[in-house]
Amino acid sequence: MSKSISNFDWISIALYLLLVAIGWVNIYSASLSDVSTSFFDTSQVYGKQLVWIILSIFLIILLLSIEAKFYERFASVFYVVSLISIIGLFFFGKTINGATSWYQIGGFTLQPAEFAKVATALALAKYVSDIQTDIRNLNGQFKAFIIIILPALIILPQPDAGSALVYSAFFFPLYREGLSGVYLVVGLSSIVVFVLTLLFGPLWISVGVIVLALLAYFLQKKKKPGMIAYIGIIITAIALSFSVDYIFENIFEQRHRDRFNIVLGKEVDSRGIGYNTNQSEIAIGSGSWFGKGWTEGTQTKGNFVPEQHTDYIFSTVGEEWGFVGSSVVLILFTFLMLRILYLAERQKSQFNRVYGYSVAGILFIHFFVNIGMVIGVLPTVGIPLPFFSYGGSSLWAFTILLFIFIKLDSERMSFW
Repeated sequence: MSKSISNFDWISIALYLLLVAIGWVNIYSASLSDVSTSFFDTSQVYGKQLVWIILSIFLIILLLSIEAKFYERFASVFYVVSLISIIGLFFFGKTINGATSWYQIGGFTLQPAEFAKVATALALAKYVSDIQTDIRNLNGQFKAFIIIILPALIILPQPDAGSALVYSAFFFPLYREGLSGVYLVVGLSSIVVFVLTLLFGPLWISVGVIVLALLAYFLQKKKKPGMIAYIGIIITAIALSFSVDYIFENIFEQRHRDRFNIVLGKEVDSRGIGYNTNQSEIAIGSGSWFGKGWTEGTQTKGNFVPEQHTDYIFSTVGEEWGFVGSSVVLILFTFLMLRILYLAERQKSQFNRVYGYSVAGILFIHFFVNIGMVIGVLPTVGIPLPFFSYGGSSLWAFTILLFIFIKLDSERMSFW
């Protein structure tokens, strides 16, 4: 390890340390009680998180001490073990807030879905980098999709829609490795049609789809594709639009319907299902430019935002550190994700590159969805802010995810 220590990307490590430190400072404020206690008081949330942070240092040393090829060699084993661990929740899991997503181990709980994302990233990287794999043909795509979708399908009925949603991040590395952009266009178009149908109804959306398709066809200056292709797109979009009501009413749970309706402005429920988001928006808005000061947030001190030390931790940042402090946090996250992408592009090993893109994708989905949820532009789902939200499983999983890549990057010149 001493030979490669100079090869570690210390910029990424510094960004990690900054985010973890700022996260703990805000966890401390969000969970501080009227009774003054030590930072190390493990009966308090901030004390437990500090223990996890200290243990993470030893975890990092272990991760960086292991030979880089170990992670590729045992990627399939990690994946299978992760699948077994999330299946085991149906038999031995502990239910918290309606989701059976944790194992109870003494006084601590462990959420295997967090670690399953790391295992899936390794498994996908191993499969895509196999010399016999061509992600541009249907057979290669099908097997890659199975690797991604299988853990998500097991996690979804726990129910844990937030963790399942994160698996969409793995389409970023596939796209980088040659997956057709058609999948991305179809996915985004389906989301747009779904949301617009909820707002305006299927009839208006059908008319809009037909008009747009005809305009696209007749305005095409180059060689026009066959009209049959456009007719197929129109029929598919209209069929999706008319199926939205059924999906929304029969597949979504009531809490999910309520959250969508609140975000879309179709319902106002500031005391019920929309309470968390409403209070979070008030807290962030009250922070103004420079915030109210550390531990001085009135919304935070008054415990107005439920679960503020976990999924809603960013509302503490907004209230106590204001627009400026929030911007600093957003910039740090952005720099870290861009740094990972830069490192991924310089890898000589395809395994390293795919894994690096997976890391960036997972961080981005967590970051984007959590911040969007806290400021009220996305429906509320249970998804933590990386390195910030309280939770040992979350912190350790993101630490493992990042530092495996830092180790891979440190040996990129001698990997083969």
